[in-house]
Amino acid sequence: MRLNTALLVTTTLICGTNAALAQEGPLSEAAIDTPDQTTVIVKGKKKDVVKKLDKTIYNTANNPTADSGTAQDVLQSTPNVSVSAGGDISVQGNKNVTVLVNGKPSTAMMGESRAVTLQTMSGSDIASVEVITNPSAAYSANGGAIVNIVLKKDRKPGAHGSIRGNMSDQGLWNITAAGDYTRNKLSLHATAGIRRDGSLKFRQSDLHWTDPLTGVFGENIQSSEVFIRRTTWNASIGTDYDLSETDTLSASASYNFRRSRPYFDEFHADYDAGDLTDIYHRISNGPNQQSDDSFGLSYSHQKDDIVLKAGAQHSDTDILVDKSAGNVYIYPVQPTAYDRIANRNGLHMDQANFDYARPLGTTGQVSFGLFYEKTRNDIDNYFASIDPVTGAETVDSNITHRYSVIETLKAGYVTGQMTWAEKWDALFGARLESNSTRLDAKNQSPIPDGDYLALNPSLHLKYTFSSKKYLKLSYSQSQQRPDPRDMNPYVTYWDAQNVFIGNPNLKPQDLKAIELVYETDRDRLSRNFGLFYRTSRDTVIDVRSVTADGAFLNSKANSGSGLSTGVDASLAWDVSDAFHLSADGSAYFVRLEALDLDGLSRQSGTSYSANLSLNYSKGKDVLAFDAHLQGPGLTAQGTYSATNTLNLTWKHHLTKRLDLNMNIRDLLDGSKQSYTNRTSTYYQRGYDHFDVHRVFIGFVYKSS
Repeated sequence: MRLNTALLVTTTLICGTNAALAQEGPLSEAAIDTPDQTTVIVKGKKKDVVKKLDKTIYNTANNPTADSGTAQDVLQSTPNVSVSAGGDISVQGNKNVTVLVNGKPSTAMMGESRAVTLQTMSGSDIASVEVITNPSAAYSANGGAIVNIVLKKDRKPGAHGSIRGNMSDQGLWNITAAGDYTRNKLSLHATAGIRRDGSLKFRQSDLHWTDPLTGVFGENIQSSEVFIRRTTWNASIGTDYDLSETDTLSASASYNFRRSRPYFDEFHADYDAGDLTDIYHRISNGPNQQSDDSFGLSYSHQKDDIVLKAGAQHSDTDILVDKSAGNVYIYPVQPTAYDRIANRNGLHMDQANFDYARPLGTTGQVSFGLFYEKTRNDIDNYFASIDPVTGAETVDSNITHRYSVIETLKAGYVTGQMTWAEKWDALFGARLESNSTRLDAKNQSPIPDGDYLALNPSLHLKYTFSSKKYLKLSYSQSQQRPDPRDMNPYVTYWDAQNVFIGNPNLKPQDLKAIELVYETDRDRLSRNFGLFYRTSRDTVIDVRSVTADGAFLNSKANSGSGLSTGVDASLAWDVSDAFHLSADGSAYFVRLEALDLDGLSRQSGTSYSANLSLNYSKGKDVLAFDAHLQGPGLTAQGTYSATNTLNLTWKHHLTKRLDLNMNIRDLLDGSKQSYTNRTSTYYQRGYDHFDVHRVFIGFVYKSS
């Protein structure tokens, strides 16, 4: 490809609404929870909310969405969390979000595989969701917010089991079985399920571009429609054994396999200087597949308020995306051209943690911990043109590469927690992280290694006006590590309009965040109002240059700074024993910086998000409604439109053990999002539409 010199940028501002998904990092378990003044429990019939100094825990036991929905549905119904139809997550408008399972990172929750994992994970497996908007030093210093999914683990004596399933149109259905057994010191729990799901996606793009060197201009029109049918098999097993009254040994393992065959029809029409040059359909049908497995061991000791936890875990994710396609030409008429395209990605992670906490005086606690994580990402990209007569493949060496990215993270932290004057609570600490990144490219030129060392402090304060009113202040400083895949200097095929080349010189971006929150809690009503201010330096941005044929060459770079500031508010209200209402919203100002031919440019604007949840129960029936609104916003070069999602769930207790349910998702089909991008060398407009409007009917049967 011949590239022009125009750089076109879309900022992935980590502290604003347009941030990229965070590279997942570890969460130490030693933010040990103790029942002191820093914990407030708001009890309601529908949902328990546990507020701690550095996080809020939402119990999902009484969430009707969990019975018939996915993990994505459960997160979407969680206050302060927004989830798009495509699986992108934001917390209070911040899209730099780390998702953990039982306090641990896993390969299944990293990068592009995270959305698929959440869309195929059963919501019924989730016990609670922890939302951490401003993490303390006990957590990963990789920036952004944290959402921790805590899975169910029942240790009631005896044997218990359940089976649940649902179905919809388009041949979509799922069924899951779960069971647990506890006797004396031993507890076992297991799940297994199969899910056949799918989604319809529409996309359209109209790109007008100009080569500033030659003055050549053109237009590329692209539209596509694809229905992805996906089958998922999953199983998990775990055990807990009490070595003594104070010591417990636990083990767990899980496996998931997903396979899909999307029928993809992408229409192209290209113009050069106003003259039509070609019209064709690009047809592909996969297959695509992904497998995830994990195994973990952990040990815990708790005696006289002294807590020790240690653990080790291994996880793998293997992905194959087959983009092989045929170009069926309408104009000019010519034989169909075929390409063999395959992107393989094998992600392997080993990690270990040690955490210790003990009392400090009569009202305090000190904790420290160590964390080790090694991740290996094996990437194999293949592109070849196929002779339609002989079937011979001609490999394109420019976009055929095999390489590995090895990242090693070592971390240690110390935190202190104390109460004084019966009014003040404080949680303070620091985290030291050492990170090294190495790229191992077979048959390629050597690539410089990336290493950094960072010390990141944090502070959380709470002042108690009365037993029902509190004021909280939190501050954190951290660094967000680049996604190792963004550091490879080789061209990777994305689609017919986009290729990607990494930047081995990427540096971590520095983040700072401060929050001020006022809370009031009554027996039936809990409210809070907050202010937040986030900044970034050496912000990682998306860089684009236009090729001679109007395609995009995408890359990454450190550039400028970013800012996001705003207000947020929420309430949870038990209007009566039968009716529960919760609502939350954010309004914020974002400033973005980007690169163009004229140098660094700056854009600013405002946006908002809101969530509403209503639960009503009467007799044997439960009715739940949740609505979600994400306002329009700015990117570095343009705008995107607002989206909305409305879901309705009904559950009927048919017998003591059997429930029936119905779930209507995206009631108004509001997930279509249009966008515009404009720079000195191109103008683009288009839309993405994930059609997830669907009705599910299902059941839940419990043995006891």
